[in-house]
Amino acid sequence: MPKGKIKKFNELRSFSNVLQPSLEEVLNTSYFLKGKWSRNFFKNNKPITLELGCGKGEYTVALAKLYPERNFLGIDIKGARIWKGAKIAMNECIENAGFLRSRIDFIESFFAPDEISEIFITFPDPQPSKKKKRLTSSRFLNRYRKFLIHEGVIHLKTDNTELFRYTKILAECNGLPIEFATENLYNANCNDDILNIKTFYENIWLQAGLPIHYIRFRLYSDRSIIEPTDAD
Repeated sequence: MPKGKIKKFNELRSFSNVLQPSLEEVLNTSYFLKGKWSRNFFKNNKPITLELGCGKGEYTVALAKLYPERNFLGIDIKGARIWKGAKIAMNECIENAGFLRSRIDFIESFFAPDEISEIFITFPDPQPSKKKKRLTSSRFLNRYRKFLIHEGVIHLKTDNTELFRYTKILAECNGLPIEFATENLYNANCNDDILNIKTFYENIWLQAGLPIHYIRFRLYSDRSIIEPTDAD
C-alpha cells in the first residue's frame, strides 16, 4: 500500500467525525448508534440526510455547508476517499457533516425506523450486468424504506443513461411519486441550489460535453418495492 494511503488510514482513526465499524459491529443488527445518531453523534435533533457512496465527501460537505439546519452523513467503504471530506469538515469546523466507513450492503444494521429523512445517491457504480447490485434496485430500496421516513426523498445523480432510465421505470412501476427527472440536468432550467454542487469527476464529464442525469422521487415506507420486468 502506498505511504500516502497508509498515512490517511492512520489519520482517519483520530477523526471524531468518522466511524469505522468492525465486521462484528456491522453484522450486529443493533449497532450502538442505531436510533441515536442525532443525539449521540451529531449532538442535536436535526433531520439526517445520507449520501451513499460518498467517495471523497464533496457532496456531503457541500450540503452540510448549504443546509446548517440538517445533518449529513456520507457512507463509503474507501477510507482513503472519505479522508478528504472528513479532513475538510474537521478543518472548517463543519459539525453537521459526518462519515461512516462501511459497505452499503450492511446499511440496515445502522439505522432505526424513521431515523433518516433523505438519501442522495451520487454517481454510483451503474452495475450494467448486475441489476440487484444497483443502489436504486428494488433490493436496496426495500432496505432504505426500513429506516427512511414515509415518503422520504431519494435523489439519484448519474452520468449513466441506463441507470437513470432503469431507476425512472422502477419508480413509475411502483407508483413512487417522481418530483423531477431529466436526462440533461444543466439544460433543464433547474434553479435548485442542491443541483449546483458538482464533484471533481462531474466537472470533467461536463467539460467533455457529457450530460448529467438526475431524478428525485419519494419512497413509501409501508409498500414493498418490486423489480420491473421491463427495466434494463
